[in-house]
Amino acid sequence: MEKLNVNKHISGQFNAELDGVLNQVLVMGGLVEQQLGDAITTVHDQDLERARQIIANDAKVNALEMQIDEECTRIIAKRQPTASDLRLVLAIIKTINDLERIGDSARKIARMVQDNANKTQPPLVSMENMGRRTVKMLHESLDAFARMDVNAAIEVHKEDDKVDREYESIIRELMTFMMEDPRSIPQVLNVMGCARTLERVGDRVQHICEYIIYFVKGKDVRHTSEEDIYKMLDSDK
Repeated sequence: MEKLNVNKHISGQFNAELDGVLNQVLVMGGLVEQQLGDAITTVHDQDLERARQIIANDAKVNALEMQIDEECTRIIAKRQPTASDLRLVLAIIKTINDLERIGDSARKIARMVQDNANKTQPPLVSMENMGRRTVKMLHESLDAFARMDVNAAIEVHKEDDKVDREYESIIRELMTFMMEDPRSIPQVLNVMGCARTLERVGDRVQHICEYIIYFVKGKDVRHTSEEDIYKMLDSDK
């Protein structure tokens, strides 16, 4: 990923601090992306050892969030940033919160694999496909974050509609399976929870894209439709 060129300041130390925090965010993002990708692979392979490793690695994600949050708090207290600098720090704080939640989602999927081991398995192919889409979205959102690319962020933002449709299809599929084999109800409910978790990952990736727009354009587009986002950004041209 290309490195974001932040505004340069008279203080070289301030530049170094901002660059350092941004690098940490990308490190955290890379770890979370790996965790989510491994979790989806585990759904397919039913690899219990990999599932255990995902759960163990979640502590690293949490530690990175706390470390970055502490550094952002220190920058705000010491540098008292304003305008775009303040927006950047706020965007970072919000982004790491969503990344930490995505890490929790990977852990939840890994636990589902553990809980359903050696039991009657509901269909998981559709959930695996949905998971791959969310991993791709996360990767592209992190790439957009690294470059603070608004156009790329908007394109990723739109992909969540496909995730939502896949989620609805998976729920219908699982409901049918559950009715045909009532003995599978506990396993199906577990998988349904993970499908919902993946759907929320798509929402959190959307949030990261919205933070990019907020930093670059200074506009809060949360809870705004795709059409209205386009209109809002076109008005700036």
